[in-house]
Amino acid sequence: MRMRRRIEYVVPPEYDGKPAKVFLRRGLGMSARTLTVLKNDPDGLTLNGAHVRTVDPLKTGDVLGVTLPEEQNAIAPSDPTSLDVVYEDDDVLVVNKPAGLAVHPTHNHQGDTLANMVTGHLLRKNDSGLFRAIGRLDKQTSGLVLLARNRHAASCLQGAYEKTYYAIAEGVLTGQGTIDTPIYRPDPGKTLRAAGETGETAITHWTALKTDGEHTLLRVTLETGRTHQIRVHLSSVGHPLAGDEMYGGHTGRVSRAALHCGELVFTHPVTGERVRLTAPFPADFFLLPG
Repeated sequence: MRMRRRIEYVVPPEYDGKPAKVFLRRGLGMSARTLTVLKNDPDGLTLNGAHVRTVDPLKTGDVLGVTLPEEQNAIAPSDPTSLDVVYEDDDVLVVNKPAGLAVHPTHNHQGDTLANMVTGHLLRKNDSGLFRAIGRLDKQTSGLVLLARNRHAASCLQGAYEKTYYAIAEGVLTGQGTIDTPIYRPDPGKTLRAAGETGETAITHWTALKTDGEHTLLRVTLETGRTHQIRVHLSSVGHPLAGDEMYGGHTGRVSRAALHCGELVFTHPVTGERVRLTAPFPADFFLLPG
């Protein structure tokens, strides 16, 4: 089992004289829940190597040490050999998920998900296996999945990332546009979603990149992250995704909803640096840029 994650921060001038909890919450984006756990852990917080309370004042140049709490993963591991790791460090893991692989176990998927593979990968590295998916992908969707390797990273990554999707829609679209239509769940017992006048706010931006006269390759970004949002929105304007039978698409050219998360940009939860990653188009994408 790997040692608990320890991070050291040099206190900047703007937090001189401020209590440690102010720097931890405002400066580092630490969640209140994590801070509570650290307060009750004798090894959780140190200042220049000695134990410090969250109410104690800081000085410019002090070194504030944070030892994150140990957590365990209850997800069973599976063989990670085929896991496509795009980026990895002590706080963040990004993988390229193939279409047809569910992200998390459900009653229909036990032991055969991305989560099981990731757990197996981390355990091979003498890790606790703990992780949290930040913004999941549908089973049919391929591409980049962002995972946090500890509680603090998960808190910081929420809302600190952007994804760019690529979709093959049926029909011809040109230029660019925005679909701003609420999405709701007609039957609470089913996964199917629909666009309508009521529901949760959902905003999708698209840009047409290429057409073959029957299909159009789109670049898509989201302002919201509703279940099946891109699939529902494009279907609602008469351009369902190729292969997406659930929302009116046809499977003549591709056997699943043609949607791929090809670009990911995030702010690193510890270094504050912007990280930009890409994933190549999968083999079943029959319409490509260029």
